[in-house]
Amino acid sequence: MDKKLISSYREFYHHQLMDDCMPFWMESDLLDREYGGYTTCVDREGKVYNPDKSGWFQGRCLWTFSALCNRYGKKDEWIEAAKLGVDFMEKHIADADGRMFFTLTRDGRPLRKRRYMFTESFYVMAMAEYGLMTGDKSYVRKAEDCYEGMLRMFRDPSTDPFKITPKVYAESRREVASAVPMVLVSSAQLLRRCDPEKAEYYTKIAQEMAENIIKLHWKPDLGCVLETVGPNGEFIDTPAGRCINPGHSMENSWFLMNQYLYTKDENLLKTALKIFECSSEWGWDKEYGGYIYFTDVNGRPPEQLEHDMKLWWVHDEALIASLLAYSITGDEKYFRLFERAHAYAFGHFADHECGEWYGYLHKDGTVSHTQKGSMWKGPFHYPRMLMNMEYIFAKMEAGEPVDSLL
Repeated sequence: MDKKLISSYREFYHHQLMDDCMPFWMESDLLDREYGGYTTCVDREGKVYNPDKSGWFQGRCLWTFSALCNRYGKKDEWIEAAKLGVDFMEKHIADADGRMFFTLTRDGRPLRKRRYMFTESFYVMAMAEYGLMTGDKSYVRKAEDCYEGMLRMFRDPSTDPFKITPKVYAESRREVASAVPMVLVSSAQLLRRCDPEKAEYYTKIAQEMAENIIKLHWKPDLGCVLETVGPNGEFIDTPAGRCINPGHSMENSWFLMNQYLYTKDENLLKTALKIFECSSEWGWDKEYGGYIYFTDVNGRPPEQLEHDMKLWWVHDEALIASLLAYSITGDEKYFRLFERAHAYAFGHFADHECGEWYGYLHKDGTVSHTQKGSMWKGPFHYPRMLMNMEYIFAKMEAGEPVDSLL
């Protein structure tokens, strides 16, 4: 690979992070200096259109600012932004039963809780990264305590203190979702990086979750990862059971590759690469380009009305997975997949006038929603991708192997 090309890509991703993505968010209404925390629902120009706060993004934003400090060095503005997040989360994110809120008012009053443990997973990421940034291990301990609670609920759902009517009655049909072990494997990898003294423990847990994904959700005969299966991996012939989410699958693939970087498990790597290849094939829109959101393994009508839309985060995951696969294997087919995703993503999502990326495109690649943030979009997937891409290209430029991603 031409070193000049590698260097130009590294510089490009650094520029996008430091001169486009983060300046947009720092100049936006994201940082709430009155009540603390983060307001991610901002329009194209960064002005707030909904003052309510996403529980997910209190953790995601705190992680981003902490990770920036840990990777690029501490800046006062990033430290201040992180402090706004950690103080707000300490005061408001958890309910009396220990579970965490999905949405809150601007001043931190609870609005909604959900049965899923995703707010908890982003709390784990945030507190661990913040603890690493500050050197205060008490925050890492808080992350680890929360993670242990997540593990208990995953292994035995009856231990969940938040009792709510299940999404699907288990007496009628038992279902398991790939997203839960996915967040558990990525959180374990992050905790391993932030608490190296417990690296062996978190490697074991990450391996357990990786094997869960492969055993239950990876279907090599179908060439896909199914989002929802029976408790032993059984195929469920419903729209939910036939659903493929290419973005989740590609994200899973680089989490598995990241696990390989630590364990050197060649079988895990082979499976991770196959998952990426199949997911990329399922997701790529051969008519208009870009990755669709959902598809049906049997070619039946997907139930999601947004199934053929193009979402920003899916392309973030495709970029990381393709370049990481190339950096590990040296196989040019992965670099070609990277270049294809790169050309589409920066050719369609980037807002060259106001900065950052649009989040949602129609099937034909035209902009569907002009806002830059919502309860689901904010400074997380895009800056995480930019940080990881710059890091991988820097390692390639230096002729060194990638050791671990953020």
